[in-house]
Amino acid sequence: MPTFNQLIRHGREEKRRTDRTRASDQCPQKQGVCLRVPTRTPKKPNSALRKIAKVRLSNRHDIFAHIPGEGHNSQEHPIVLVRGGRVKDSPGVKSHRIRGVKDLLGIPDRRRGRSKYGAERPKSK
Repeated sequence: MPTFNQLIRHGREEKRRTDRTRASDQCPQKQGVCLRVPTRTPKKPNSALRKIAKVRLSNRHDIFAHIPGEGHNSQEHPIVLVRGGRVKDSPGVKSHRIRGVKDLLGIPDRRRGRSKYGAERPKSK
C-alpha cells in the first residue's frame, strides 16, 4: 500500500485493459483461411465437444473461431468470414465464423433462427 506522500507525488496508476478487438482491427467482419479444425472441451461445469477452427485472418493474425450450429462441412484451407462474439466456456475463443458465407455452408432444413445459421427459407407446400 503506498503512503500518503507517495500518492501525492505519483498518483495511482490505472490498470491497462487488454484489447479484445486487436485481431479484427475494429472491423465488423474479417476474412481468413482455416488452418486447423479441431474440437475442444469447455470449462467446468459444462461438458461437450465445441467445434472450433484456427483461422489466419487477412491481417496475418491467428485466432480461434467457434463454428456455430449442428454439423459443418469445414476442412483445412477454406476461406471463411469471421465476426466477433466470444464463447464463454471456451478459453481463448473470442470470435465466431459466419455460416452460409464463402466456403462454410449454412445449415439445411433449419426453420428457426435461420439468419444466424445461413439457412434457406423452406419451400411452402
